[in-house]
Amino acid sequence: MDLPVMPPVKPMLAKSVARIPPGMQYEAKWDGFRAIVFRDGDEVELGSRTGKPLTRYFPELAEALRERLPERCVADGEIVIAREGHLDFDALSERIHPADSRVRTLAERTPASFVAFDLLALADESLLDVPLSDRRRLLVRALRDVTPPVHVAPATTDVEVAQGWFEQYEGAGLDGVVAKPLDLRYRQDERAMYKIKHERTADVVVAGYRLHKSGPVVGSLLLGLYDAGGALQHVGVSAAFSMKRRAELVEELEPLRLEDVSDHPWAAWADEAAHGTARLPGAPSRWTGKKDLSWVPLRPERVAEVAYDHMENGQRFRHTARFRRWRPDRTPESCTYAQLEEPVRYDLAEILGGP
Repeated sequence: MDLPVMPPVKPMLAKSVARIPPGMQYEAKWDGFRAIVFRDGDEVELGSRTGKPLTRYFPELAEALRERLPERCVADGEIVIAREGHLDFDALSERIHPADSRVRTLAERTPASFVAFDLLALADESLLDVPLSDRRRLLVRALRDVTPPVHVAPATTDVEVAQGWFEQYEGAGLDGVVAKPLDLRYRQDERAMYKIKHERTADVVVAGYRLHKSGPVVGSLLLGLYDAGGALQHVGVSAAFSMKRRAELVEELEPLRLEDVSDHPWAAWADEAAHGTARLPGAPSRWTGKKDLSWVPLRPERVAEVAYDHMENGQRFRHTARFRRWRPDRTPESCTYAQLEEPVRYDLAEILGGP
């Protein structure tokens, strides 16, 4: 491979802001795996956000990109999997698997797509120092005849249209809106763009915690919601605390600590057989490898208010929830899925076009 922009490339990032800023280019914020695609003739490489290759996990996508992208180019975008008109991040996560046979089975069962939203190189020219508005024009022209599973991300400079996207597209599983200055050069690994994400609050049961890697202080609170059958489901974690607050939480939660986990709603996590059927706090993770995921069980009696952006398949927080405050006025039993706001469904095909 011999391109004017060579791997690894760390993608340009975005910082969170509360409102959509005026006078920029706007795109939907895709909920998938960020990827830089390098194509030089028959050679195709998919680089992850960290610069590590993703190619082996998406063989069907590598082939599609080889057939559809310009012969020599570098494109920035997102790998996504859609099911029933909605992005499915769970199906995407399953593709990161050590067994090649499993990857190829999933490639047939749940094929991935690539949504391109920036162009870093074309033919023998690096575009890293070209303004965004010109890179966008070149991207649209270079991929004007592209067909699924490769797409060009819709973009607009109309802030009112962007606001409409922010309100509508969540129903298709998208994550908000990204705003990009029109004169922006491509700045690797810098937060030079702006992201505007949905934020909601929920009252959750704090039913345990994990210890921080630095010592006997709280690393993350384990959060639960009661389902319609009355079972407490593990829905995510809250982890952004100062070291002083982490130490305080250990003392604050000590009266709720359980020495015997057998009476805890999540006692089944210790049973290896349960790991294949539920996302429980002690379950192993393909992302963490051998990382210690042991946890301290608490009596599920304290309620906290947390902020979150959206739910994954309606079952758990997609990202780490942000602790807001304790809610002594709420009972744990009142912390159910029923309180969560459900976004209006929106068909992904309306965004990308095609079936």
